[in-house]
Amino acid sequence: MTTAGGRWDAEVAVVGVGAMGSATCLALARRGVSVLGLERRAVGHDRGSSHGQSRLIRKAYYEHPDYVPLLHRAYAGWDALMAATGQALFHRVGLCSVGAEDSELIAGTLRAAAEHGLPLDIVDGSRHQARAPGLVLAQDELFLYEADAGWLAVEACVQAQAALASQLGAEIRAECEVNAWATDGAGFALETSRGRVRARRLVLTEGAWASGTLGRFGRKLKVHRNVLHWFGVDARPASAVDWTAAPCFAVDLADGFFYGFPNIDASGVKVAQHRPGQPVDDPDDVTREPLPDDATAVQRFVGQRLRGLGDAPTRQAVCLYEQSEDSHFIIGRDEALGGVVIGAGFSGHGFKFAPAIGEALADLALDGESALPIGRFAIDSLQVR
Repeated sequence: MTTAGGRWDAEVAVVGVGAMGSATCLALARRGVSVLGLERRAVGHDRGSSHGQSRLIRKAYYEHPDYVPLLHRAYAGWDALMAATGQALFHRVGLCSVGAEDSELIAGTLRAAAEHGLPLDIVDGSRHQARAPGLVLAQDELFLYEADAGWLAVEACVQAQAALASQLGAEIRAECEVNAWATDGAGFALETSRGRVRARRLVLTEGAWASGTLGRFGRKLKVHRNVLHWFGVDARPASAVDWTAAPCFAVDLADGFFYGFPNIDASGVKVAQHRPGQPVDDPDDVTREPLPDDATAVQRFVGQRLRGLGDAPTRQAVCLYEQSEDSHFIIGRDEALGGVVIGAGFSGHGFKFAPAIGEALADLALDGESALPIGRFAIDSLQVR
């Protein structure tokens, strides 16, 4: 791919073709822009953050109401992607949120729903068994149900975004690692494992590998090893629960925040703990095998709060959290380095936003600003130090 005059290999180079990078490639390709996506592994690989079968998606966002307008855009983006590809990527099975009234999950969900007029059902004790028969509630807990929530097929979403971008003219180079990049003010030169690349504009969506890059700008990013667990469904009549028809769930307890999904396939019911896990110094050197304590807290939660599941995980997988200092996203453009654009710090809850983040990063790369509601995350200058 060479743009007019032969000087550039692409108008925009995107480094990292995971959730946000593939969405950025697609947003640029839809605008007819020459885009080159560079991915160090296969698209949809299992070494980073965007894998493990499923991701939650919801609008009543307990983290902060400011996320809700961006979620409206993301929902529209996922629906558009499904329409364009014919793939079932977003499964609207609903979400049950459980916790004490003053817990971060319940208080934040109620606040976001109230501020943005989102439909939210407060389910009383007499009805919760019909809504989610697999969940066990304590007497003093609230049960909220969001019908328009559900789960995204994580690997398929990344691959669908990249494939559609390719169909629209983007070039995606997998197994192509970027070793260094620099700007001369007019554009960017990237040294890759497959040769030198020149691009007029540069977007960095490196996921867990963004830590080194952000360090150049005085920003901190911590990477954590988090473990996903699948539990087999107990088929004995006395304990049978139809987990294939279950909604997703999130439960905020004093000893941890746990979440899970219906029984999507033969792997069983996926359950995980949302927390910063074991710190990781090098994303390329992570223990992928299960460790003795990986499942302890989740097994205790399953035994106490979920019906009809086995006692121990039948499958486990490791994913990486790239955690920002405040757990909010980092989205910025730095004019001092030629207008390089960075999307990072998605902190274990960013995947659902990918179509909207991709649009915003494309806006920043091409126009230097975006009309999308990214004010909470946008940085006028990353302040090179």
